Parts: sequence; structure tokens; C-alpha cells
Amino acid sequence: MPALRIATFNLENFDDTPGPPTLATRVELMQPELVRLRADVLCLQEVNGQDDGAGGRDLRALDALLAGTQYAAFQRVTTVTAPGAPFEERNLVVLSRFPILAHEQIHDATLAPSYRRVTAVPPDPAATKIDWERPILTATLDLGGGRSLHVINLHLKSKLPTEIPGQKLDQFTWLTAAGVAEGSFLSSMKRVGQALETRLLIDRLFDADGRALIAVCGDFNSDIDDVPVTAIRGDVSETANPTLATRVLVACERSIPEPARYSLIHNGRGEMIDHILVSRALLAGYETAQVDNEILHDESIAFATDVLYPESDHAPVVASFVLP
Repeated sequence: MPALRIATFNLENFDDTPGPPTLATRVELMQPELVRLRADVLCLQEVNGQDDGAGGRDLRALDALLAGTQYAAFQRVTTVTAPGAPFEERNLVVLSRFPILAHEQIHDATLAPSYRRVTAVPPDPAATKIDWERPILTATLDLGGGRSLHVINLHLKSKLPTEIPGQKLDQFTWLTAAGVAEGSFLSSMKRVGQALETRLLIDRLFDADGRALIAVCGDFNSDIDDVPVTAIRGDVSETANPTLATRVLVACERSIPEPARYSLIHNGRGEMIDHILVSRALLAGYETAQVDNEILHDESIAFATDVLYPESDHAPVVASFVLP
């Protein structure tokens, strides 16, 4: 039976800036991490775009990272701006050994809630929309034999507080604790809003095919039991509706021993914020998952700069399946 390996990796501000660290340094350290994954489908986050000299952007830094690897020949789709060029920062990329039948960038602005910031200086005179800048990237892959795989690549809003006008003394220093609290509240709204957007997409896929093969991959900036992830998973314990059991998504990391179940280290504590969630139909072929976190450093310690640690703050996650 054919094997399928799906991986996700946040490359962390992957760019070709002069450095240090230089692009060459980052490629030297991070390319072996990608090769080790032996992925057939690879979802990447935080891939920055570079000025192409003609008013647009390309992904030259990513091309350098993939050069000489199996991924250089993979089909590729990426998030783009309205003119069709990659974003300057934090692009999502899906690389596939299989033909990509279709892809879509989803960012439903109608979901953005209206909110009036109470700690802003001066306070907002009226409520305004709280939008999120990170779209969803989805791709439909041809696995052969009449089977399609729907891959959804995510990067949910970070836990860093959203900036509030008049509440920052400088780039790093807040004026009041209330300002931090409101900024964190806004970031939480953005994460959950993106999660809702994702779950609506998943339900549309299930409406079309109740046994759809679905993999939701990426940096959720949330642990498995945090609201954004539980909203996307749709467990029966959340819905209390057993008729929705076939629409539940399962986190592949469940089968990883707990001591090894982390993709980021913060304040000395391992956190599993990068996930691969799969539909039950895909789970039928699930074999193993792993997090390649052996060289992961604590991104919060003093002097943990990119100069000392040019690799990503995140560890890649990979799950393997067999397809009947």
C-alpha cells in the first residue's frame, strides 16, 4: 500500500536579510531538518517574500532552502496579495509531491467582529472591525485512484497582545496592565475568529463528501485543549451531538509519548502549538507521528537571538499514513 507523509513546519521569519544570521547560515542548519521529514506534503508558515526588483515579490529565500532537496521539484501554492504576489511577511506555502488540483486562499472579512477599545488613548469613539491579517491556504491534491486529499494550512494569531493606541511607552514596554489585558483579549478574538473560519471550511468539505480526506496543519499558537483547537476539532464532547461524530478531526500528536509532545519551548516548558489534525477517513490509514524537537532551544531565555540560534524556534511535525 502506498505511503503518505504529511508535515508542517513554521520556518520563523524565513528571509534573505543581510543578517546575521545570513540566509546561507539558516539554509545550512534548516535544510537537513526538511530532508529528514521525507514529506510527500509539506505545509510551511512564516515564509517571507523578497523584492523582485519589478514592483512585486518572489520567494527566493525559500527557493534557496529547497534547492537540492526533493521539495524543489514539488508543486507549490502560496498565499498572495491582491495583485497576485506573495506577502512581504508570513506567507503560507503548501508543497506537494502529488498534483495540486485546486487551491484557495480564504479570508472572510464578514466574520470580523466589531469592538470598541476601552483602553485606547483617546478611547475609540465607536466600534470598529477587528480583522486578522492571516488568511487560510487550502489545496486539493490528487492522490491517485480517484482519491483527493484536502490540505488546510494555518497560522493562527500569536498570543502577543495586539497593540492598543497610546498604550505603549516603546516597542517593548506597555503603559498599563489593562492595556496588555485588552491587547491579549483582541489577539484571542483573532485566533478564535480564524478557528471559526477554518471550521466553516471543514464543514463545507464534509457537506460535499462525508468521508473526505482532510488534514489541517500549521502553527495554531494554541495547545490541543485551547479554544481555537477544540473549535476546529469539533469533538462530540463539545457539540454533545453524536450525529456529528464523523466530522470530528483527530490530533495525530495524541499517539506521541507526552514527554516528547512539544514543538516549542517557552520559559522552560514544552508547548505543543503546531498540529496535524485529520479526518476519521484519513485516520484509518494513520501509522505514526513525531515531533523533531531534539535540537529545539528555549526561545524565551536571555540572549536567545537569531545570531545564536539561526534555526527556527519551532520543531517540525510529521505524520505518516498508508493508503489502501
